[in-house]
Amino acid sequence: MSSRPVLRRAARALDRVPRWGRLLLAVAVTALGVLTVLRPTSSLGALALLLGAGLVLQGVVELVGASPGDRARAAAAAGGWVLAGVVVLLLPGLTVRVLAVVVAVALLVHGVLLLVSALRRGRAGADRLTDGAFGLASVVLGLLALLWPDITSLATAVALGARLVMSGVALAWSGTRRAPRRRPRMRAVAALTAVAVAAGAALLSGTLREGSTVTDDFYAAPRDVPDEPGRLVRAEDLTRDVPEGARGWRVLYTTTRGDGEPALASGLVVVPEGEGPWPVVDWHHGTTGVAEHCAPSLSAEPFASGALLVLPEVLASGWALVATDYIGLGTRGPHPYLVGPDSAHAALDAVRAARELVDLDDRTVAWGHSQGGGAALWSGVLQEEYAPDVELAGVAALAPASDLRGLVGSLEGVTGGSVLASYVAAAYAAEYDDVTWRQYVRPGAEPVLRQMAGRCLEPPGVLVSVLTALALAGEPTLLAADPASGPFGARLAQNEPPPPAAPVLLAQGGADTLITPAVQDGYVGRLCARGATVDHRTYGGRDHLSLVAADSPLVPELLAWTAERFAGAPAAPGCD
Repeated sequence: MSSRPVLRRAARALDRVPRWGRLLLAVAVTALGVLTVLRPTSSLGALALLLGAGLVLQGVVELVGASPGDRARAAAAAGGWVLAGVVVLLLPGLTVRVLAVVVAVALLVHGVLLLVSALRRGRAGADRLTDGAFGLASVVLGLLALLWPDITSLATAVALGARLVMSGVALAWSGTRRAPRRRPRMRAVAALTAVAVAAGAALLSGTLREGSTVTDDFYAAPRDVPDEPGRLVRAEDLTRDVPEGARGWRVLYTTTRGDGEPALASGLVVVPEGEGPWPVVDWHHGTTGVAEHCAPSLSAEPFASGALLVLPEVLASGWALVATDYIGLGTRGPHPYLVGPDSAHAALDAVRAARELVDLDDRTVAWGHSQGGGAALWSGVLQEEYAPDVELAGVAALAPASDLRGLVGSLEGVTGGSVLASYVAAAYAAEYDDVTWRQYVRPGAEPVLRQMAGRCLEPPGVLVSVLTALALAGEPTLLAADPASGPFGARLAQNEPPPPAAPVLLAQGGADTLITPAVQDGYVGRLCARGATVDHRTYGGRDHLSLVAADSPLVPELLAWTAERFAGAPAAPGCD
């Protein structure tokens, strides 16, 4: 039996689809495209449903929207779209990466078919232009879904969603026009718009991936490394963001991990012009990321990275600044994010190494914010045993990451908390054999969080992470288990800073939603119960970052408190 009668009957059926039916289909396709773009969810089941339905609907649009002379090409394209959609819908357990490949292949094959159609002889110029433009847009979006591993789910959703929106608008535009002669013009406008959208997506992809810092040979381990920690390996002049009237260097030095394994760390040293010795502010920076290229010393603004608030005031006071990058930032990882002993060792050894470079006084005060606040507290805990030659006169912990179980357990309720959650998960899974991604993170969320962990907390990478975090905001949970439970919870508790021997100034923002005043009050209470000397100050209206802004009331109080420690004035006894 010949297939021609069947094809003719199918063609007549498509021609009889009423205008309202085409419009309804166009609205459905456009709405699904918008939903797919706006909800690049980490839930693998929901993502599979959106993408599978989108692929099938795109196939239907191909048939309904095809011109009579283009039905053969449209039927082949529709078959490919529907087949890809059925595969995705019937196999929802595919990984995000495999889903991306399926969508990318569908877009690429469709684009190639359209480009071939545009080159066929005998076709009208408007049809050639339309097919060529839609084909080029599909190829670009397919490559975007296939080649942008930084954020696979978002790229895939944006690529297919954008294609669906273009198809829906084109179908609605042509279906609502009574004059057939205007249809090619409208389809051409829609197709050129598709090219513009695809080009914009490609340009955005390139922009977001450009500009990230990269490590250089300065951070590479030399053939001969000193055996003892705190030895200077190399130093290099630094002028980037160094105030006038000061000299700066970036340094590479030896240190040890918490388990005693030797390591290298990098950092910054800045001193006023003139002759030393200078008392030392040992700066422990806040969160910048966990990837090697997230070191503050690599940043375009190395001192703003990690929230150092008052470098000019430090230098004007006649003090030197020593600022570690920590292990694994700049140097080979992994970076022990929120792991206390490793971070404290790197900070204390930075002071020792800096003494080989410039004339520093023995007197040192540790400062730190957020991640660095917890690390500064750990420096106060370990200094007497690990680095007795570093005379630590005090510890200023500013909104410190203290109660780690409370902090990590609350991240899902914090805007952008999934970015920090990815850092903690990556660091603890690398640091401790008994903490695994699989145990604590849902399989659908794991690829997204792993990709987040590879980006820094500064542009351009943070823009992608924020987009992803916003997309994840509607998800019920990213976790497969409570991070405060089991091995993860035990390791977090292990890294809660004990009472330091040195006097502590603990500053907290009253409006901080990341590390809340209530959580900090509980931590201070535990320090007080164990006999620590703590001056606990809360600043009303200040959140996590504005606490350390230049206009914060903390600034003059921190400088005055530090000057008293350098002068040898006794800290007020007690704890409050």
